[in-house]
Amino acid sequence: MKKALLVIDLQNDYFPGGKFPLWNTENTLQNVVKAIEKANNEGIPVVHIQHIEDPKAGIAPFFNEGTEGAAIHSEVLKAAPNAKVVIKHYADAFYETKLEEELSKLGVEELLVCGMMTQNCVTHTAISKSAEKYKVKILPNCCTTVNEAIHMIALHAVSTRIEFENF
Repeated sequence: MKKALLVIDLQNDYFPGGKFPLWNTENTLQNVVKAIEKANNEGIPVVHIQHIEDPKAGIAPFFNEGTEGAAIHSEVLKAAPNAKVVIKHYADAFYETKLEEELSKLGVEELLVCGMMTQNCVTHTAISKSAEKYKVKILPNCCTTVNEAIHMIALHAVSTRIEFENF
């Protein structure tokens, strides 16, 4: 089964010094980089998902187009410099994006999902109507959010529909 690793919203605004720093970011970053390295070694394509706020909606608190905060973290880009980047404006990385088109070109059947924030973009992508045709697994140690409790609640909430994998 052909896999792809989706790396969702590992963007500067979520790290210390950014406009909305999350819990456990350094550990999550290192785990994501290791997952990317493993994917690279196993020939699994990596797809970066980057949230850019819709400028038609006005200035947002973070992820505004062209800002350093909206940029994908340099360590993630360094680990997968040739990965496709899919821009999204909503929590679901499939909604009004080219993600499905990219996955189809790659012949993907299984998604390994990781990123930020667990209860929002990670879970909404994993349980998207468009994701139903894939075998979907979330990599819990490669995800984070505002605190550990919300991270655990979000994972429990999708546990009846999604598998987890330590990748």
